[in-house]
Amino acid sequence: MAELEGIYTIWLRENKRFLRYRSRILTSVVTPLLWLLIFGTGLGSAIRFGNTPGGYQAFIFPGIICQTILFTSVFSGLSVIQDRQFGFLKEILVAPISRPSIVLGKAIGISTTALIQGVVLLLLSFVVNVQMNLITLLASTVVIIIISLGLSGMGLLIASFTDSMEGFNLIMSFIVMPIFLLSGALFPVTGLPTWLQAAVYLDPLTYGVDALRGIILHASVLPLYLDVAVITIFAGAMVLISAFIFSKKEQSLM
Repeated sequence: MAELEGIYTIWLRENKRFLRYRSRILTSVVTPLLWLLIFGTGLGSAIRFGNTPGGYQAFIFPGIICQTILFTSVFSGLSVIQDRQFGFLKEILVAPISRPSIVLGKAIGISTTALIQGVVLLLLSFVVNVQMNLITLLASTVVIIIISLGLSGMGLLIASFTDSMEGFNLIMSFIVMPIFLLSGALFPVTGLPTWLQAAVYLDPLTYGVDALRGIILHASVLPLYLDVAVITIFAGAMVLISAFIFSKKEQSLM
């Protein structure tokens, strides 16, 4: 029970931190809409997607949702660095809760904030002429939860190796953008050069984008079960590895 209470407390803290900053909530919704309306309209005027109802804007809609989850989940790993600098992390480490539970609580808390943003975007699907029903909404929500857990674990893993926010941002610049650009969020993954296609399918976010595209637009490249299996394995691996590394790193600092 103590472990569950600790996980819940850390989860609650992460969500209160998110809800406290209303500007962050507004930005997390407005920025993706700008991508959809400006980027989607501008590039969509030169690209025709006859097989996709709603055109290019509808095509990139699942990708923009994944982009929002990616940035929210990974950059929320900064909270570990902030907690370490302000001494809050040391207080958690001496509490009667295991280090893996600390990581799990943070990962679930971060993924919850990403889920909120993802669901808000799903509810705004009418902006890009995408039809949304209850089954589609629920299925998409499950995929968002899995993706956000994996990306949260990745952000926490990187934060475990980083002592400053500047260093974290530098590392993220070399990781986050390639993950997003190679995910097929903005272009079809079929018909690419062999070297680029190999890089695309090594990107775990590719399978998240493809899963959402299959659920929302019925236009996936891979079978849905394969997409879900890959992102589930990725999520489990990232949370477990980040918990192990976090335990080792913080134990050496105590």
